[in-house]
Amino acid sequence: MLYQLHEFWRAGLAPFTYWADAGAKMFSSHDSWLSTLPGAQRTAAGYELFYRLGKEYEKPAFEIHQIDVEGLSIPVVERVVLEKPFARLVRFKRYHDQADGLARMKDDPVVLVVAPLSGHHATLLRDTVRTLLVDHKVYITDWTDARMVSASSGPFHLDDYIAYVQEFIRHIGTDNLHIISVCQPTVPVLAAISLMAARGESVPRSMVMMGGPIDTRQSPTAVNNLATRQPLWWFENNVIHTVPANYPGAGRSVYPGFLQHMGFVAMNPERHSMSHWDFYQDLVKGDMSSAASHRKFYDEYNAVLDMPAEFYLDTIRIVFQEHLLPRGLWDVAGERVDPSKISDCALMTIEGELDDIAGQGQTRAAHDLCTGIPAKHRKHLTAKGAGHYGIFSGRRWRTEVYPKVRSFIADHSHK
Repeated sequence: MLYQLHEFWRAGLAPFTYWADAGAKMFSSHDSWLSTLPGAQRTAAGYELFYRLGKEYEKPAFEIHQIDVEGLSIPVVERVVLEKPFARLVRFKRYHDQADGLARMKDDPVVLVVAPLSGHHATLLRDTVRTLLVDHKVYITDWTDARMVSASSGPFHLDDYIAYVQEFIRHIGTDNLHIISVCQPTVPVLAAISLMAARGESVPRSMVMMGGPIDTRQSPTAVNNLATRQPLWWFENNVIHTVPANYPGAGRSVYPGFLQHMGFVAMNPERHSMSHWDFYQDLVKGDMSSAASHRKFYDEYNAVLDMPAEFYLDTIRIVFQEHLLPRGLWDVAGERVDPSKISDCALMTIEGELDDIAGQGQTRAAHDLCTGIPAKHRKHLTAKGAGHYGIFSGRRWRTEVYPKVRSFIADHSHK
C-alpha cells in the first residue's frame, strides 16, 4: 500500500504547491502590487521553496538543439530511431549547411551512449551527449519509466537489458561504432559484447566504461555495502511495490522512483538541506543566477523513474551480492558470459579519484577479465579530483576526461 499512500499524499499536497507557486509569482512579479509590500521578497522566496519541495518533477527534455563547431552553430535534431517497450534508441542528428563541413561530419565515428537504468532519466547525461556531438555521431538509450509500461508487456530482467543493448548495436551497425557505458550499464554492456564475440558476431570497435560496478569487491562503498547488508528477500519485501491504478503500468512490480529519491537524499542530507537554504537566501538577496543554477540541478536530480522489479533484484543479486561476472559464473539465457572472448574491441576504463558510488578498482577490473584484448588496445584513466558525476558531466569531464576519450575513440576508428 506504500505506493498508493504516496499517491494520495501527492494528490493532497498538489493544491498547496499550486497555491505556493502562485504566491511566489504574486510577491515577486514587478507587475503585482504585492511585490511592493515590506518583506515581499522574503515571502516570495518562502513560497517558492515550499513549491519546489512539494511539486512533482517530470522527466526533463534533453534540450540539445544546437552545438558550436569551429565557431559555427550546428543545428541538432533529436530523433527516435527504434522504440521498445522499456526503452527508446535516440539519435541526435547534426546538420551542416556547408559542403566541406557536412563531408567531415559524415566521416565522424559513431558513439552509442548506454545510459544507466538506476533511478534518474537518461537526460542526466545531457552534458555527456552535448560534448560528444562536436566530434561524433551520437545515439543514447533512453529508458522508459516502468510505471508507464503496461503490465501486458511482461517483465524486464537484466537479461532483457542485455538483449536490448545487443539489438541497439545491431540496428546501428558496428562498422565504426564505439560504445560508452556510464555507471550501472558497464556490467550488462560488457556481458552483451562478450556474448556477441563468443558467437562470432561483429562487435563495436571500442568500449569506454565509466565509473561502473564491474567488481564491487574492490574498494566497496556505502552503496555497495547497502546492497550486501540485507538478503535478497529483504529487498523484495521492503522496496518492491505495485504501480497504482492511475498509471499505464498499473499492477506492475517496481522499485518506485520516490523511494530511490529518498535514498539519494539520505546519502547526503546535510548537503541537500544547505543547498535548499542557500537557494532561499539567494532569492531573498536577489541572486537570480545562483537560484537558476539550483533550479536547473534539482529539476534533473528530483526527476526519478520507477525501475522494473525483476531488473532491480537481478542487479542486486548478480552484480552486488554474488559477483557472478568477475567470478566467471554468469549465464545469460543459457550462455556463459566470458569477456576473454573479446579480441577486436578496444577497452578504456575511467574512474573518479573521489568516486563514492563506484570505488577505486571496480571499473578497472574489466581489464583483468578482457584478457583477449591486446594490452596496446587497453587504457585506464583515473580522473584526479573527480567524483562520480565529474567523470561524465561538468568542467572536469569537458576539459580533462573528454579529450582522452576523444583521442581513444579516434585511435580505434576507421580512418
